[in-house]
Amino acid sequence: MRFKKPLDLLLKEAAASGEGTLRRTLSSFNLVTMGIGAIIGAGLFSLTGLAAANNAGPAVTISFVIGAIGCAFAGLCYAEFASMIPIAGSAYTYSYATMGEFMAWIIGWDLVLEYALGAATVSISWSQYLTKFLHLYGIQIPPQLTMSPWETVTMADGSVVSGYFNLPAVFIIVCLSLLLIRGTKESAFVNNILVVLKVAVVLVFIAVGWGYINPSNHVPYIPENTGKFGEFGWSGVLRGAGVVFFAFIGFDAVSTAAQEAKDPKRGMPIGIIGSLLACTLLYVLFSHVMTGVANYKEFKDSAAPVAVAIAKTPYAWLQKAIILAILAGYTSVILVMLMGQSRIFYTMSKDGLIPSVFAKVHKKFQTPYKSNLLFAVFVSLFAAFVPVHVVGEMVSIGTLFAFVLVCVGVMVMRKSDPNTPRPFRTPWVPFVPIAGILICISMMVSLPGDTWLRLAIWMILGLVIYMVYGKKHSLIRKGQLNLPNDPPNPKYTE
Repeated sequence: MRFKKPLDLLLKEAAASGEGTLRRTLSSFNLVTMGIGAIIGAGLFSLTGLAAANNAGPAVTISFVIGAIGCAFAGLCYAEFASMIPIAGSAYTYSYATMGEFMAWIIGWDLVLEYALGAATVSISWSQYLTKFLHLYGIQIPPQLTMSPWETVTMADGSVVSGYFNLPAVFIIVCLSLLLIRGTKESAFVNNILVVLKVAVVLVFIAVGWGYINPSNHVPYIPENTGKFGEFGWSGVLRGAGVVFFAFIGFDAVSTAAQEAKDPKRGMPIGIIGSLLACTLLYVLFSHVMTGVANYKEFKDSAAPVAVAIAKTPYAWLQKAIILAILAGYTSVILVMLMGQSRIFYTMSKDGLIPSVFAKVHKKFQTPYKSNLLFAVFVSLFAAFVPVHVVGEMVSIGTLFAFVLVCVGVMVMRKSDPNTPRPFRTPWVPFVPIAGILICISMMVSLPGDTWLRLAIWMILGLVIYMVYGKKHSLIRKGQLNLPNDPPNPKYTE
């Protein structure tokens, strides 16, 4: 028997207001910038060169378009659910309504990988770029305070130094967690500033670099295949799409804020699809300029491909601006991920699957402050003591798994609740969700085997917690899943 959360109850929760609920303060513009904030990170500045040098050449622009189309399949499914069920919890809530409590728990636990560990991963990279940025101005942070205990660095004198913990990574996580506790409106304002800053730097690079494009660098636009699949030619363009696909991950975080949107039925589709479209346009223009200013072959062995392109112009100051944009990009990604994870825990707590303390809303700020505090500690520990490569790929596989379940959920809901109002309808069902499922699964298969092993271990841990606590305290199993002042509901089962 599958315990499913009824749609009418979800809609009542979405309409609830007052003490104990989240405050609706986010406009459609805030939702778009939230999506852009989650999507545009340093991946734009690194993956572009990687895909161009090894796979697609100048046709990396086409790879970005293909990657965006693949991401859009899942995005359209998210948009339908977010407008139909405008409540915090994202894929967790959608799975609860379509596939039942067990699958909802699986996806909720999986989303911890995407958001909490994602924030930890990005904060470690933020720390590295902050160190570089401060170094440009003669400010040095002791290397022991910028690495985990499992990492070492060779100093100029040949000595090897081991890390203690990553202090800058912890610093940014704690600061952003406190900002999130202060209020969603204030967090959105800071995110808007960060998005404007990093988009401005990207636009400056495009505008300045456009005048230094050498047309010969775009000939041939699709280099001839080397005889090996994925190395240039059309197969290289497709392989490049797989590489840059991960530069689009993050738009789904918009759906976690559905319960704080002023007009979620209109704003959620605008936020999800709008941020995807805006980022695709920026990615295509950026990659076109970068491969035009410098030949794609020059990016082969470069850890900083954008620096190679900037060196072809007289604007050396752009290098500092790019690092600043990366810092802003990473900050907004961490902010949105921390916000998304706390909202998912808030929803799971209201359902009884985790302790009720995480559903407590601050009386003044109306934010789930105890969830914010929990993840400030949890994410800080990962960021301080765990090397970045251990958690990085786990974020990707967790995200893609969530995409698959949302695409499945749209098809299930079309069958189980065909007459329910859908302010936004995913077009061409079942083609769009099936395409989304196939693309995401193919991306998951391409990830290393040890990533699958870590996912399996993480899921086993989650199942133990569910069996020991969640299943016993589930409100829907007790027939107690109802809003305040409502009469007790019977058990909702399929």
